[in-house]
Amino acid sequence: MLKFRLILTASLLGWVSIAVCAEQPALAGLRKQVADTERDFAETMALRDFEGFLSFLSDEAVFFSGSAVLRGKQQIGDAWKPYYEKPDAPFSWAPEQVEVLTSGTLALSSGPIHDADGNIVARFNSVWQLDASGNWRIIFDKGSDVCNCSGQ
Repeated sequence: MLKFRLILTASLLGWVSIAVCAEQPALAGLRKQVADTERDFAETMALRDFEGFLSFLSDEAVFFSGSAVLRGKQQIGDAWKPYYEKPDAPFSWAPEQVEVLTSGTLALSSGPIHDADGNIVARFNSVWQLDASGNWRIIFDKGSDVCNCSGQ
């Protein structure tokens, strides 16, 4: 009986490890998809493409802007349009970390925000949702100040 339990346990562990190994490439592919989408989203700022920026937003997106909460494309667009009006981008961003739920339906991306001179001035955190058409759309976005952790 003990031998049977050991064989059964070993078999189950083998199946679990196969399932975990099969899941990892799928998640890696989804993380790359989201990172590429975040980079394309950021490129709209560099290219001064306001309509492109709007195309990445979910209809019910929520952006935190200081103490204000912006809801939906219209409010977010109204608040962000001035960033796209001058010939040079006032800031840029790029993902450093991306994580995706095992279900493949939600993702988080985060990374630094640089001013026009390349200095890190903040960090962003964005939540992306895979929509019915297979496109990632941003549903939540919140920036945060860079922490001066040295205490000076």
